[in-house]
Amino acid sequence: LNPGIYVSRKDKVGDQVVTTFDIRITKPNFEPVMNTAEVHTIEHLGATFLRNDEKFRDKVVYFGPMGCRTGFYFTVFGEHSEEEISKVFLSVLKKVSVWDKPVPATTEAECGNYRDHDLEGAKKYAKQWVDGIREKGWNCYK
Repeated sequence: LNPGIYVSRKDKVGDQVVTTFDIRITKPNFEPVMNTAEVHTIEHLGATFLRNDEKFRDKVVYFGPMGCRTGFYFTVFGEHSEEEISKVFLSVLKKVSVWDKPVPATTEAECGNYRDHDLEGAKKYAKQWVDGIREKGWNCYK
């Protein structure tokens, strides 16, 4: 997969659909993976921005890293398209790429590994993704 956004799965939970998206930041088995500190920082910032997004704050089930460190999973209530989610993530990663404040929830009381963050590295990956979508023509969705 190229960097971008892909529907990973749609599950029926009761009468509700839950959609999981694969947010690829790097190309698997081709590009180097992100370091855990960079992933951790994107997770903190991304979750903060998503939980405060006017349209998605009540739909977020989960946002977190893939074990392979090539991207993230974003799970939401409802059926949503890759195109719709790409707009949300473009906004999120634009914010990450220029973030110049302390990373939210990085105190010992709030985070189980509060020392493992890399804001500059996170900003680099976010900017690379945003620029790739714009300039290199990566498809955000199929």
